[in-house]
Amino acid sequence: MMKPEILKITQISPDQSVVCIIGKAEIPEMLKLTKTEKEYALGQLKADEEYVFINSYFKCTYIVKVKDEKSHFRTREELRKTASGLKKLIKSNNHSELVITSYKAYKEAVEDFTEGLILGMYVFDKYKTKTDKADEKKSYPSKLLLLDGITKAEVKWLTDLTDAVYFTRDLINEPVNVLNAGALASEVEKIGRKGGFKVDVLRKGKIEALKMGGLLAVNKGSVDPPVFCILEWNPANKLNKKPIVLVGKGIVYDTGGLNIKTDNYMALMKGDMAGAAAVTGVFYTAAKNKIPLHIMGFLPVTDNRPGGNAYTQGDILTMHNGMTVEIGNTDAEGRLILADAISYASRYKPELIINIATLTGSAASTFSNQAIAMMTNADRKYISLLEECGHNVHERVAELPFWDDYAEMIKSEFADVRNIGGREAGAITAGKFLEKFTAFPLIHLDIAGTGLLKKDDHYRLKDGPASGLRLLAAFLKKYAENYNKLN
Repeated sequence: MMKPEILKITQISPDQSVVCIIGKAEIPEMLKLTKTEKEYALGQLKADEEYVFINSYFKCTYIVKVKDEKSHFRTREELRKTASGLKKLIKSNNHSELVITSYKAYKEAVEDFTEGLILGMYVFDKYKTKTDKADEKKSYPSKLLLLDGITKAEVKWLTDLTDAVYFTRDLINEPVNVLNAGALASEVEKIGRKGGFKVDVLRKGKIEALKMGGLLAVNKGSVDPPVFCILEWNPANKLNKKPIVLVGKGIVYDTGGLNIKTDNYMALMKGDMAGAAAVTGVFYTAAKNKIPLHIMGFLPVTDNRPGGNAYTQGDILTMHNGMTVEIGNTDAEGRLILADAISYASRYKPELIINIATLTGSAASTFSNQAIAMMTNADRKYISLLEECGHNVHERVAELPFWDDYAEMIKSEFADVRNIGGREAGAITAGKFLEKFTAFPLIHLDIAGTGLLKKDDHYRLKDGPASGLRLLAAFLKKYAENYNKLN
């Protein structure tokens, strides 16, 4: 669907429909309500209603009261949720444009409401040939007009970030019969040209020359060749001497291979490339907003199928860095392709590697859809900043221990390492596996619980909500803003 245009304005016309976010139970004069309408609105607000809707026939007014939560982070998130909850009412009133403003509310209120509304409005309907006749007469506003102390730079960030989320969600929702490995690479190239960052795509011959044994093994059961995408944003005014690396898992469909998944577990597996999609969205946002950091991205892409020559339990692979891996389960494929990407990324001597992947059921079982599982050996300055950004955008990270003791669980009798441990600590042992493929600082983000949802969670919509994109974009922006202080 088309995302609404976001524009900054300086005043409201008397006939414009308005969302006004208020910090106190007062009705601002700028809304131009009648005495009766004001009395009604104040009565509703004092009754602790979440919002008040007034239809003045020639315009609509939505008054939203900020919830006073214990933490500012929670207050911001509740407003995003309220915005998403209002989307049906807003659509039913068929506005061509809608003003969003605030009165005695916190600084980011207009941005947060706009973000929650836009992300809640998203639908993936490109394959719908029939629509509800009554519904098609109604539409969301094509323009959202922001009136507040918001700057042009903040409007641009919100525009580009939500564009990136829509793009990422579209990729995740595409079925594999449309978006195989080659098609995903083509989409990454297109958004690279649009966003202004560099994209190189390595095809199977080059991947073989690089001896990426993990990516090649997972691809053996497929009829479609693998690809390896290299993304780069390298501005002239970069602050960092060594690049920050993002690695995203790009399994365009995961059957589990010969250790085939059951139907319930396979249903969402067109979205097993959510990590790669999110990394691409982060690059788009960073490049469009000219974040002064050198950033590189690596996306290993294939599907995992039980074809005629599929890799098997007991196989021993030689990876890009020369390490050998015993296969204990073909459904632990994501870590194999990520390991090749991480070891390849290490040749650039990065300041930091962050990988993001829908990797383990263990992470989903531990944190459900409430937090991204994080494991790391990186400096705490990165972790503190990532945690702060996670609270700000409500894509929170929860850290699991990363002790060397867990590496004992993936020792192999026949190779350097095994691709799975036992049933216990599955998310952690997956992280320890990846750690073996680089000597550089690593942050491992497992979005298995947050990246593929079975039902809507307010503005985080089911299937692929683009988990991690807003977190990493905010992290890079904040890191650049505080670079001198942190280094």
